[in-house]
Amino acid sequence: MPNLGWTEILIILVIILLLFGANKLPDLARSMGRSARIFKSEVNEMRNDGKPATPQGELPQAAQETQSAAQTPESFWDRPENQPRPQN
Repeated sequence: MPNLGWTEILIILVIILLLFGANKLPDLARSMGRSARIFKSEVNEMRNDGKPATPQGELPQAAQETQSAAQTPESFWDRPENQPRPQN
């Protein structure tokens, strides 16, 4: 596998900037972060599917996150920071 130096990374970044434009980059980064977060939670959920039940009163980390998210009045997608930005 070839090593990427700083010049190759700079060229890749310039190509991405030309393809998507400066206005689309924040939306692109936000959607990539959101996708990575969802992927990570799904992988953690798959890992926890095969594990035996935990002792009473103790929740696994993924269940604690889900439970705390369920207690909030708005869902993940209803939060303002997760809404798509209006197009100009």
